[in-house]
Amino acid sequence: MVARLLVAGAALVSLAGCAVPEARLRTGLTNAGLPEPLSACMAERMADRLSLKQLMRIADLPKARGSESIDQFLHRVRALGDAEILGVTSSSAALCATGLG
Repeated sequence: MVARLLVAGAALVSLAGCAVPEARLRTGLTNAGLPEPLSACMAERMADRLSLKQLMRIADLPKARGSESIDQFLHRVRALGDAEILGVTSSSAALCATGLG
């Protein structure tokens, strides 16, 4: 009984650990000027593919605030100099924008 509770507790903590960075990223993408549905779709995909450190870097991307388009946002992401962040972000944007994400 105790072992089951510990396993269940560990699973909940694990899920909560994923939810916070995803929510923060979603908010960061929306603050950057991306539409909410696109931001939610991208954040869900990206949270599964990037490290916590990478998620925090993109969520806090200060120059991205007020991006007028996905292309402009991706240009700012490219400036981070992390090929993995750029690849995951651009593929997520493409899939989510076309409704395939």
